[in-house]
Amino acid sequence: MGQLQGKIAWITGAGSGIGESAALKLAEAGALVILTGRRREPLEEVAGRIRAAGGTAHVQPADLMKSAEVQRVADWISKELGRLDILVSNAGLNITERDWKRLSPEGVDELIHGNLSSAFYCAQAVLPMMRAQGGGLMIHTASMAGRNIGGMSGAGYTAAKHGVVAMSHSINMEECTNGIRSCALLPGEVNTPILKKRPNPLSQEDLNRMLQPEDCGEMIRHIAGLPPHVCVNEIWLTPTWNRGYVAAQSRKL
Repeated sequence: MGQLQGKIAWITGAGSGIGESAALKLAEAGALVILTGRRREPLEEVAGRIRAAGGTAHVQPADLMKSAEVQRVADWISKELGRLDILVSNAGLNITERDWKRLSPEGVDELIHGNLSSAFYCAQAVLPMMRAQGGGLMIHTASMAGRNIGGMSGAGYTAAKHGVVAMSHSINMEECTNGIRSCALLPGEVNTPILKKRPNPLSQEDLNRMLQPEDCGEMIRHIAGLPPHVCVNEIWLTPTWNRGYVAAQSRKL
């Protein structure tokens, strides 16, 4: 029997990258999973793989930048499934024109709503369910940019991910007496489709040295399998070949 047998998990941004891997790993461990993202097709593809392996997956597309759509999925989970044990709040985005010289008000809105508002909407939507059932776990995909300030990720993404980290810690401060745990997962560079938005293309060698989505999915499964009295407040996950460190060494030389 899987470690998460009988658990219900909602994964956002589940059509690719970290979310896709988290969905596969949690389902492999026995959880029933709900997959959300803006596009139905990739969600159905992931769900099909889970079902082919004997798991249970439901597809609930939604634009997580719209609070009403987030609430609609949460209401569906409550009505149809009756509870939610795990939220993997993973949806996020970046834009190419991210530096201050090119950043537009529209770009700011996309970055803040796509990374921070969406995370708040998801947490707010599931908290009543988790309170009523006496506990639950949230895992929020933030970023190393949520702790370290640098130029690569851009001001909007960096500010939004700092907000996600602060949000996660505030949930623990207010909800620990309700048995609710919140974890901010801070990956370094991960080989996911979001990298296609980078202003400067990366080599295949660079991509191979990065974290892979499966590494993050495995960590999410590990956190989800910990007993209810254990809260992983924050965790950093970085590639051994850390390009920021390598660049710093080069400057010293």
